[in-house]
Amino acid sequence: MSESLPEAIHPVVIYRTAICPYCHMAARLLQRKGVPFLEVSLDGDASKREALQERTQWQTVPQIFVHGSFVGGYTDLAALDRTGELDRRLAAGPSGGGAA
Repeated sequence: MSESLPEAIHPVVIYRTAICPYCHMAARLLQRKGVPFLEVSLDGDASKREALQERTQWQTVPQIFVHGSFVGGYTDLAALDRTGELDRRLAAGPSGGGAA
């Protein structure tokens, strides 16, 4: 992974748009848990959005990374939280998790 990507530095990164309700729900879930995260806006930046879509093969937002691993969107994040897997991935650090 390129060191210039935000997920190389931040434990949790949410790529989002301003009008996406699922993006807001993902942020609230992480805030409730006290998990620090970075939000990266895709509004008005078609090239950034296209590059992300190429990396993840997803067209929708949010697109969420935990320690550099793509976990999916809000429903995927919420499922990880319900099972306790999100806490395990957060505690394991950058090398401790895989894609959902």
